[in-house]
Amino acid sequence: MTNTKHSKKKTSPRTRLLAGTVAAAALGAGAFGAISANAAEPARAPAAVTADAGHPRDLTRTAHLTIDAATRAAQAALDAAESENQRVTVAVVDRNGNTVVTLRGDGAGPQSYESAVRKAFTAVSWNAPTSELAKRLESAPNLKDIPNTLFLAGGAPVATKGTPIAGIGVAGAPSGALDEKFAQAGVAALTR
Repeated sequence: MTNTKHSKKKTSPRTRLLAGTVAAAALGAGAFGAISANAAEPARAPAAVTADAGHPRDLTRTAHLTIDAATRAAQAALDAAESENQRVTVAVVDRNGNTVVTLRGDGAGPQSYESAVRKAFTAVSWNAPTSELAKRLESAPNLKDIPNTLFLAGGAPVATKGTPIAGIGVAGAPSGALDEKFAQAGVAALTR
């Protein structure tokens, strides 16, 4: 066996800096190429999530009123009021009580906007016409203290298979019975 000496050559700081810069540039170019290649590929859709058929109680289906349907209902209610020379505001809210459409007829009073929205909210919240709910105040007067509700005739719920999906509120006619009649015209426009 022969003994050989391994000599270690010292590298200057300048050489190490240059070598490090070249290595970083090579890594950066490789990473850029990988990112560019990934960006060029079309995005894949995530795998479909399927529910275990053994747990249907964990899932619910809901129906939602589209903006087109809400507008059609509001216009039908407004047309019904105008055909009787009544100046009203019509509001349609979704299942969660959010205002979807509001139509203020020519000459409708300034109070009619808020009243129509609150009647629609009240109707969808209880899935009942507000004229029926107003009768409940006799036995439960504190109902009127619930925020954003209005227990006056003029609100009608929109339901599918018994489940409320929207509320239509009308305000501004000289009687709640007329307001509710016009709201029902909006509901009817959705069931034709």
